[in-house]
Formats: sequence, structure tokens, C-alpha cells
Amino acid sequence: MTESRVALITGSSSGIGAAIARRLVSDGIRVVLNSARSEGAGKALAEELPGAVYVRGDVSDADDAERIVREAVAAHGRLDILVNNAGTTRFIPLDDLPAADAAAWRDIFEVNVLGAWQMTTAAAPHLRESGAGSIVNISSVSATRALGSSVPYAVSKAALNHMTRLLAAQLGPAVRVNAVAPGLIETPWYDAAEEVWESSREWITAHTPLRRVGTPEDVAEAVRYLVDAPYTTGDVLTVDGGRHIV
Repeated sequence: MTESRVALITGSSSGIGAAIARRLVSDGIRVVLNSARSEGAGKALAEELPGAVYVRGDVSDADDAERIVREAVAAHGRLDILVNNAGTTRFIPLDDLPAADAAAWRDIFEVNVLGAWQMTTAAAPHLRESGAGSIVNISSVSATRALGSSVPYAVSKAALNHMTRLLAAQLGPAVRVNAVAPGLIETPWYDAAEEVWESSREWITAHTPLRRVGTPEDVAEAVRYLVDAPYTTGDVLTVDGGRHIV
């Protein structure tokens, strides 16, 4: 019997990352969970999912990124899938330019862009060895539209989209690289911005063809598709209930 594949999912102690982990495990893929904080939640999820392990580490730290990959491979002996889900933002009104200071840009880019790059470069040799490696980056519709939780966040996701295409060209044919661009998804991020969330929920529900906001499970289904889409690479799959067409 062929040994099951292994997926490393960053930022997976809750929300979208946790939903991705559950979805992959449901198809027999072993998962390595990660978070920079929320260690208790990460370990609890690992205990819940068969064969899962948890590795604490900050993807924006180069040494941590290398160690996360190293420990993932040590735990399961291989690495076939990398999901760059770890991300951060600050809720800054788009028209408040002074509030988007250099510190905000650095904090967001170090996780959303540099973190994804460092995890990819650390994982690439193992993904090549797999023979059918797959990377899925979690982007956002704010990468291509003038919206989002802040200007630095939207720009970081635009950079991630372009990184996806560049890496797909360089890592093929051994490794495919794609991205998922969610619209408004109900995650713990919005707990700290309840007023923004409620107004956004109402507007999206009224103006989206599917008449609802998204769930982490919606994103997880898109990731699951891209993990095994054999002739798809360099793609950014939009998951926003059809909002981008109206």
C-alpha cells in the first residue's frame, strides 16, 4: 500500500487553515499544522485529526521557516503539499494613508509575502522529490480590486499572486503552484472588527449572486481541488460567491 501524502499548512490552528486541514485529512492526507501563536489550539486540532502533528513557528522568521519544514519531514518522512495560509492584516481605512505607516507595511509583508517565500524555498527540495508536489497560496480578491482590510494587505496579496505565477514557471513540471483568492470569509479575524464585519456581511449578501458570505469550508474545497488538479499551475482561483462578475 502506497504511503499517504503529507501536507504542511501554515497558520492552521483555526479558521481557514483548520478547515483546509480537516478537508485534506478527510481524503487520507496526513497534515502538519502550524501557527506562530495559538499553540494550545494547534495542539488540540492535531489531537483531533488522525495522524496530524503540530509545529509552532513564525513563517516570517527564516530560521523558523526552515525548522518548520524540517520538523514536518522528520515527523512523516516526506512532504508533498504546502499550503501557505499564514497571514496577517491590520484594519486600516483605505483612505487613511497616514495610518498605513511603515511599520504596518513591514509587519504585513513579512508574513504575507516573505513568509510564503521562505516556506516555499525551504519546502521546494522535498516537494520536487515527491514527484507531484503542490503548493497552494491563500491570496484574496483584494489583490485585484480596490478593496480590503488595508492598502498594505491588498498590495501584499497582489504580490503573492505574482509570486504564484513566477514560482509556477520555475518549479514545473515537478511542482505545481496555484493560489486561492477568497472574498469575504467568516473567520476569527472579524471578531475584532464586529461593526465592519456586520456591514460587510449585509452588503455582500445583497450584492453577491450566491447571496451569502463565504465560510472557511468553501475555501478548503477550492484548495482541495488545486492540490490534485494535474494540468493546472500558475492559476489564481477566485472563491467569492460570484461577486467578481457583478
